[in-house]
Amino acid sequence: MNQSDLLVDAFGRLPSAVRRAVNNLDAGTLNHRPYPDGNSVSWLIWHLSRVEDYQVAEVAGQEQVWTANGWAERVGLPLAVEDTGYGHTSEQVAQVQVESAELLVGYYGDVHSRTAAFVSGLSGEDLEQIVDRAWDPPVTLGVRLVSTLADCLEHVGQAAYVRGMVLAQAA
Repeated sequence: MNQSDLLVDAFGRLPSAVRRAVNNLDAGTLNHRPYPDGNSVSWLIWHLSRVEDYQVAEVAGQEQVWTANGWAERVGLPLAVEDTGYGHTSEQVAQVQVESAELLVGYYGDVHSRTAAFVSGLSGEDLEQIVDRAWDPPVTLGVRLVSTLADCLEHVGQAAYVRGMVLAQAA
């Protein structure tokens, strides 16, 4: 297995985890915060999708799927179009209210398709390219992709946990 195949496989685990986290949840359950300042399932899935979308678009030199494919309008959040959820206050988290799981799955599906296409065929040399000199040491493409993947996996795990909490509270 080469580096590209490894990245395709690793990112390829996210779509089914996203679907499992939101499967059969109505809008009320998706948007429910298990405690006053907690994150909802919808916020967690939206945020991980926005993070992956932003990070991959930046290194690929492409427009984000959020705007390019009309997801910002379809989801219709009262946030700035460039918002990814990074550093959100509790009030901003509360503004992420989605109408359906299908919106979240659809948006993430488009993000994942673009990510898979981008990482497919990357060489070891590609992954060594510096993409961000603001850090010491500078960040390579490989490090940026692994960091993005780690963040997304963390958030989808949190979404699955919150799902369980919310469903247990409702029972």
